[in-house]
Amino acid sequence: MPELLHANNIESKIASYLSDVNTLSSSISANSTFEFLSKIKREPVKVGPYPHVTLFEAANRIMSDLTILYGIKELLEGKIKEIGFTEYCVELGHDADEDNDISASDMNGCLIGEAFNVAPSFFQGKKARSLRKMYQQRKNNEMILLIYNADAVKDVYSPKPDEGVFHLRVNLNQYLGN
Repeated sequence: MPELLHANNIESKIASYLSDVNTLSSSISANSTFEFLSKIKREPVKVGPYPHVTLFEAANRIMSDLTILYGIKELLEGKIKEIGFTEYCVELGHDADEDNDISASDMNGCLIGEAFNVAPSFFQGKKARSLRKMYQQRKNNEMILLIYNADAVKDVYSPKPDEGVFHLRVNLNQYLGN
């Protein structure tokens, strides 16, 4: 279900989401490695923001959701000066087959965006698929935004410049500690 996030609700949305995430157990009891792997890949977690999926799938969705939430927080704080919308429509737990994770519009323009949290080994493929999808959907020079976890790329990573395309690296460790 899409939600509108803005300066007046972003902090409470993040706090509520983290509270829901914290209902998940941080330990799994298993008698063997195979049993452990089976549990994280096959058994629904029954709590948290995605109670009907496995821990493996919940972790993927939660990490991407947190990347979106903190990315929107940074945008609302002015992290990318060219992107200054007062509210963003986001869809958490979003499937890649749908329209977009993020959208925004006002009298100055429109934005479409995708967000993800991936291991470095998956970054280039995910980035390419996300950009290709948005280029195909782009209308009337909409701005394109990619939000992703900072640890997916090296500190020296510099995306290829492309007019109207923006990248936002979100350092979840900065917010959640590790």
